[in-house]
Amino acid sequence: MRLPLAIVAATALVLQVVEGGIDTHKYKDGDHIELWVNKVGPYANPQEAYEYYALPYCAPQTKHHPDEGGRFNEWKGHNMGEILGGHALRHSGHDITFLKSSSQPEKCTTPALTKEHADHFKKAAQHRWFYQMYLDDLPVWGMVGEMLPKADKFSVKEKDDLDRLDHMTDLDDAAIAGLHPYVYTVRNLVISYNNDQIVKVDLTSDPKSLVEVKEGAKLDFALYVQFEKTSEEFSSRFNRYLDHDFFKHPIHWFSVFNSFMMVLFLMGLVALILLRTLKKDYARYGLVHDLEDGDDDEKEALHHDKVEDAGWKQVHGDVFRAPALLPLFAALIGTGWQLVVLTLGVILFAVLGPLHGEVHEERGEVMQAILICYSLSSVVSGFMSGKFFKEYYPTVARRGNNDGAAMQWQMAMGATVMLLPTVTVLITSFLNAVSITYGTIYTFPFLTLLKIFCLWVFVSVPLCIVGTLLGRHANKSTTTTFPCRVNAIPRPIPEDVPWYGKPQGLIPLAGLLSFGSIFIELYYVLTSLWNYKFYHVYGFLLGVYAILTIVVGMTSIIVVYFCLNAENYLWQWTAFGSGASTSAYVFVYGIYYFVFKTQMHGFLQTCFYFGYMTLIAVNLGLLCGTLGYASANRFVRAIFQNVKVD
Repeated sequence: MRLPLAIVAATALVLQVVEGGIDTHKYKDGDHIELWVNKVGPYANPQEAYEYYALPYCAPQTKHHPDEGGRFNEWKGHNMGEILGGHALRHSGHDITFLKSSSQPEKCTTPALTKEHADHFKKAAQHRWFYQMYLDDLPVWGMVGEMLPKADKFSVKEKDDLDRLDHMTDLDDAAIAGLHPYVYTVRNLVISYNNDQIVKVDLTSDPKSLVEVKEGAKLDFALYVQFEKTSEEFSSRFNRYLDHDFFKHPIHWFSVFNSFMMVLFLMGLVALILLRTLKKDYARYGLVHDLEDGDDDEKEALHHDKVEDAGWKQVHGDVFRAPALLPLFAALIGTGWQLVVLTLGVILFAVLGPLHGEVHEERGEVMQAILICYSLSSVVSGFMSGKFFKEYYPTVARRGNNDGAAMQWQMAMGATVMLLPTVTVLITSFLNAVSITYGTIYTFPFLTLLKIFCLWVFVSVPLCIVGTLLGRHANKSTTTTFPCRVNAIPRPIPEDVPWYGKPQGLIPLAGLLSFGSIFIELYYVLTSLWNYKFYHVYGFLLGVYAILTIVVGMTSIIVVYFCLNAENYLWQWTAFGSGASTSAYVFVYGIYYFVFKTQMHGFLQTCFYFGYMTLIAVNLGLLCGTLGYASANRFVRAIFQNVKVD
């Protein structure tokens, strides 16, 4: 009874209801609308984001002004997904009333800028800093300022700030010679509504309000608010943030079709191996077995035709021998199956968005889904790890290594519990330390870390232990489930084999084929992560995930077949490596993407980019490695099931 209660209590730490209830997004005439400020930072570096008031902006002269005891700078309630996603919403201090357009702006004046404050604004203008706000859960963006010649020598046409940021580049110190920092001081907020709901929010900066920043200057900021009636439906209000031209480009469709054709090719190749090559192997092995039982004339004919009992059948006594480092391999397989279930669960949750609410419309919803799915899927990792270990451990004990069986079990279970969390904690701890040093909003608060720790200790770990016990006792039979006996003495592995019989020659090719089936979709995913786009084509992602599963399985089967044919029976690590090698290509592609597709710079952003890419590569390697092993395992069992063994 205590375990279910602990699971419910810990899961409740994640399922927090923000603002004390479900927001209906409906307003009556005269209702207050909260404008929240989120972050400010350089456009080129997504993770170099600071709290909005890290820049010396002033508080608006409203009832929310600090001197009036209002809500200015008050924290908005955040769930764990929002915090982990780097959201830090605070009350802007503006007093906006539904359907009340302001003829007079809300104003404020900064104190005389110190040299430090002036340098902050200068840095923001030089490096394309932007700020982000939220109104009724709709994001808006604005530019902080620009580097320009003297005011009487430039002309700027009013245009959407975010669109301008996409086409601007950072300026180095040499490029700003003769330019001066200017800050936008007047903003126009246009709120479009349909009946009692807000469907669109636009924010523009008035180019006529650009004021040069210098020490001792006082900046007068103003915000104009205007309401406009529209016929757009509330349900489609997020469509303007979804770049359909980018995500549904013909190239995207073509890439999926191309991957599908690769699947057909590989399935045909595997079918050729199974239906023709293996059929000949079975016939040859059957012929050898029959001739060896025949008379002397038949044996002479056997010798004359040079029909040899060679190839993969020769290793039938060793093919089901336990892989090296059995506890570690069991942990890798268990963790990999957990990631398979986790990934499928999160993608299906996103695909079903029309039923429960689109995930891209709610801040941090995908992150919360990942946390919950990871915690609950821990039972899968324990079960698959325990089942695998139980299956292969007797082949280890047969060699006289029966001592320390309990210790081996504990090592396997402990590695399953600790493997992925340890890698994740090491990387995120380093990134968190860097974030603390720079003072960004991507620093994880202590309370959030404590909640995640409790979620892991009281949900993930117990479920993993329960899963391990279930896997250990899943098969009550004391006999092995392998089709062939395992010899007591290992057979030597031939060394004089061609390159296509060696794992080191085949594994990179297998990873390349798997990577080729996903690299276009990988580009879209990375662009969503690092270039401020909302990923929403989860149907594409589900299809590519299915294609990846098939391609990894097919390539692993081919690699294992060639290795077994070369009488190399160490196929488990080979199969896992065939799938896991995909992650190496993904990481290399990440380097290419960083250098040629982004303008990221600086130690902080570089650390975050490659830290997250390392996590992506590690998780993808575990997932694909497990899929490769699972496919090869079924293949090996199938072919040795039908072989005549002496």
